[in-house]
Parts: sequence; structure tokens; C-alpha cells
Amino acid sequence: MSRGGALRRLAAHEGRWLVSLVWWVARRRIGVAPGERALGYAAAQAAFVYGLAFVCVVETVGVSVLFTAEPVVHGVLLVLDVYTVLMVLGLQAAAVTRPHVLGAGVLWLRDGARRQLRIPVGRIASVRYDLRFSRSEARAGDAATEGTAAGVAEFAVGGQTSVTVELAEPVVVVGLLGRRATVGTVRFHADDPRAAVRAVREAMAGADDGPMAGRASVTPP
Repeated sequence: MSRGGALRRLAAHEGRWLVSLVWWVARRRIGVAPGERALGYAAAQAAFVYGLAFVCVVETVGVSVLFTAEPVVHGVLLVLDVYTVLMVLGLQAAAVTRPHVLGAGVLWLRDGARRQLRIPVGRIASVRYDLRFSRSEARAGDAATEGTAAGVAEFAVGGQTSVTVELAEPVVVVGLLGRRATVGTVRFHADDPRAAVRAVREAMAGADDGPMAGRASVTPP
């Protein structure tokens, strides 16, 4: 992928988490229509994110006091530190406002503001509770490259996944920077994984074979 394309994707990602901060303050969720079921996943990382944000705030105050006598340096560092705090909170905001969604015959998995995966329920071969520690290559969607045997993609939170979805046919995952990978298994985390598994199985039982049954895609949100 070209450098310009990667920069555009990064800029779009940054815009998404900034927008998520606004929705978070408004206590609203993005992309959850009436009648659809939201499957939250942000709780597992909340303590870490809030702890990191607190450390960043303390560091901001310390640096501000240290460079009070140098206004230019003080101003630059203050802007950078405040932006860092917002970025950390944006990580949580994106996860809270962009939950996984089950509805209208589609399981919509999201990784905060980074990427998303829409799987027609009719394409799911099986789903099960499966607590695992994640792998870095699978989190990036790079467990297999296009044209090879189907690999695994993970939508992990706090370094773990808790639900495994086996697909009837492989799908192509597109990472944040545009890297593509073919996967036949998708693992994701849910705050209540057993309830998520039950909900997906119920949706599978009631799914109709329709035009969406043969299509699935993964893209940045």
C-alpha cells in the first residue's frame, strides 16, 4: 500500500476516535439500530485505560510545573500532553460507543475505531465460548495472507478473546493500514461471552438463506 494511502487511513482512524469522544460524553452508541443487540467489549480494558490516563494527567501536571519558566516549551509540551490524554481516553470511547452488533441477519464485529467485520449470520458454521490469549499477528489480521490457507483474525480486548466463530467460507480481512489476509476463523471478546454465544446461535437458528448468505467483508470502520 502507498504511503499516501496509509496516511489517509491513519487520519480517518484518528477522526473516528475523536468523534467517539463526543458520542461517549453524550452517552450514545454508533451504529446500533433499534431492535439490534449490542455486545459490549470495553469493560476488560477499562481499568488499564483509566489508569494510563491518570498517569498521563499526573505527568502533564509535573511537566507543566517544571517548564513554567519557559513559555514556548511549556506550551508545546502542554498541547502534546493534553492530546495524549485525549488519545488514551479515545481508545476507551471508541470501544464503548462502537460495540459489536447482532441484528438484521448480520454479526457486526468492531475493534474500536480500527476496523470492523460484517459477517452474515448464514455464513457462520459454528460459534462457541473459547477464552484465549491473543496473538499479535492475529490481532493485526495477518495470520494468513491472501491466497493461502485460511488463518485466524482476532478482535481482542485486554490481550484476550472469549468467543470463536468458525466460518463456512474464508473471508478477507483488511487491517488498519490496508494489509489483507484470508481467514476462516474469527475470535472476538465480549463482556458477557456466553450470552453473546447464545444470541449468535439463536440468530443462526432463525437465519434465512438470502442474498447476504454468501457475502462477508472486513474493512476499517
